[in-house]
Amino acid sequence: MHTTTKKTHGSDHQDFTPALGSSKLTPIYDSVIALLTRERVWRSRVVSAVSPHLVGRVLDVGCGTGSLAIALARNAEHSVTIYGLDPDPEVLLRAKRKANAVGLKVRLHNGFFDREFLDRNGPFNVVLSTLVLHQTPLAEKRRILGLAYEALVDGGHLVIADYGLQATPIMRFLFRHTVQRIDGVSDTQPNADGVLPKLIKDAGFLIQEPSNVLPTLTGAISVIVAKKP
Repeated sequence: MHTTTKKTHGSDHQDFTPALGSSKLTPIYDSVIALLTRERVWRSRVVSAVSPHLVGRVLDVGCGTGSLAIALARNAEHSVTIYGLDPDPEVLLRAKRKANAVGLKVRLHNGFFDREFLDRNGPFNVVLSTLVLHQTPLAEKRRILGLAYEALVDGGHLVIADYGLQATPIMRFLFRHTVQRIDGVSDTQPNADGVLPKLIKDAGFLIQEPSNVLPTLTGAISVIVAKKP
């Protein structure tokens, strides 16, 4: 079960996973995520991690219904531009309505995280991704992280909030019977085995601090902050 809907980006195959695995469930997406993933807590941790680096251009890859992008916009100075990118037009429409309702401007783009988007809109000072990587194949995880490295200015920051190492029996049990029931095992198991820090380092990033791990009803979610040298 993942956070926003988007997730199998790529310029070669333009498909994606809808919110909660089905577009029919998009209307209840925000409520389900809030209930089952302790979204308010991990989103607050992401905002706190990003706030010291909230300058220039900030990109939320797989922004879904825009909750995180809007939270960042609330904290940003006028000189900061928040971008939200998602291939699902239905969730972007919800994101637009939410932003308009609170009078905040977020640049929302319907599409995939690829070099075409980067050439038109980059570079960025911060790249974020929340609950996206766990539902992509290993090669796509590498591609997204590699492109995030290219997308950032030198000294820019990457912030990931996603299902990471499921270190305890109860977290593995919950992850298996929720996330893996919806997203399958092949794409999600590398995350559960703790692959994210290695992939982030392999992309060229320096991880800034130990992962901040939050237990939830769907498994453990890790917040990872990394820097492009």
